[in-house]
Amino acid sequence: MERNNRKVKEGIVLSNKMKNTVTVGVTRSYHHSRYEKLVEGRKKYYAHTEEAIPMGSIVKIMETRPLSKLKRFRVVEVVEVAQEKIEAKE
Repeated sequence: MERNNRKVKEGIVLSNKMKNTVTVGVTRSYHHSRYEKLVEGRKKYYAHTEEAIPMGSIVKIMETRPLSKLKRFRVVEVVEVAQEKIEAKE
């Protein structure tokens, strides 16, 4: 599904409270130039989706044209669906 060499990132769904939009947290590891230590950086992306994806799911997102003020990615595939907590009321 490669189109025009667009960037594909993998992350965890942090929020699904917006209509047709999910917030995806992407973590990357990089080597710090001064302290020569492995550092973890995190960034949030807004991604377009038509289906309801539960929070905690792992998804792949792909770069696309600007869809709104902050949305520049869309969900390509759901890698792993999170198990939603089912609480029994007594």
